[in-house]
Amino acid sequence: MEAADLPRSPRRPGPGTIGVPGRRLASKVGLAPGTAVFIGERKRQSIRIDLLEFDAAVVHEAHDVSVDDCAVHRGTATVSWIQVNGIHDIALIEALASRFGLHPMTIEDIVNTSQRPKCEELPDYCFVALKMLAYSRASRSVGAEHVSLILGPNYVISFLEDEGDVFDSVRLRIRKGLGRVRSMGADYLAFCLMDAVVDHYFLAVEQIGDEIELFDERILMGPRPGDIQEIHHYKSDLIKLRKAVWPLRDVVAAISKSESSLLRPDIIIFWRDLYDHTIQVIDMVETSRDVLASLHDTYLSGLSNRMNEVMKVLTIISTIFIPLTFIVGVYGMNFKHMPELEWQPGYFVVWVVMVAIAIGLFAYFRRRHWI
Repeated sequence: MEAADLPRSPRRPGPGTIGVPGRRLASKVGLAPGTAVFIGERKRQSIRIDLLEFDAAVVHEAHDVSVDDCAVHRGTATVSWIQVNGIHDIALIEALASRFGLHPMTIEDIVNTSQRPKCEELPDYCFVALKMLAYSRASRSVGAEHVSLILGPNYVISFLEDEGDVFDSVRLRIRKGLGRVRSMGADYLAFCLMDAVVDHYFLAVEQIGDEIELFDERILMGPRPGDIQEIHHYKSDLIKLRKAVWPLRDVVAAISKSESSLLRPDIIIFWRDLYDHTIQVIDMVETSRDVLASLHDTYLSGLSNRMNEVMKVLTIISTIFIPLTFIVGVYGMNFKHMPELEWQPGYFVVWVVMVAIAIGLFAYFRRRHWI
């Protein structure tokens, strides 16, 4: 599965008020804190829960499991990764949350797809909200998906808006026993999931940066009427990336300095490395924003230079024809006594004079490098 084009299920409106496409935050006005209201667009017909349980020796994987099946794995000695694909079914989310003792405020943040990246430490678990981003070359736009992670003593629950994700590399390492993920705990699994999300930030920023560089080279060759819309399109993509990465920097920094018993000191170095990666992504985004800002100036300068060239050509043509128009105007006057009118070679002499003036002016402009 390509990270740039995550699979998406058909989008259908759901019954009632839950799952109405594009539901806004205004629907939460007046409700008590901790009231779970799905904010976003329903992307699946039904929620599917997948389970991946492992330790250093064995791996057990199951799909489309029930809430009760998930609750059984809360107290096992192995590490359990529960992934919930779809967050529009409030009743199911609340049922799963009750099995794992999640706070109502946590449930509210899980189903709110507009929630900014954040980290909260509670006595029994840690909650992390972040954005999963992918750049689609086909639509030339950044797709954002809300992701929530619950880190418990021996489990990780990931909540996604839809089935597509960027965690295939993590699953592959678990299934084949690659790396250290099978021998580490749930906190390292949570790190791996967040690291996979940040790695795809790099991919999205690099793809946008490559397109901006090509766009820069084309603008230097000559601006086009639709270029200003293209610049604003890239600007909106970079703003989306910036809104996702900047808060995540603070989230990872808080985790790397946390003293929670759920985060072992021996993997703090991994969280610090992830913090460095978020800083690198921010630097790349800011660099692309600077390039894009200069592109806007380059576009306006190109238009100005193009207009100046047109005006220069028109001015030169006008300057050449001004003396010719003067001559024609003088001899176009209807005076009866004009000696030149009776002169037999006068017509040809006037032509010679006008041609000589035009050639002389043209040669002068060429010598001054004006044309």
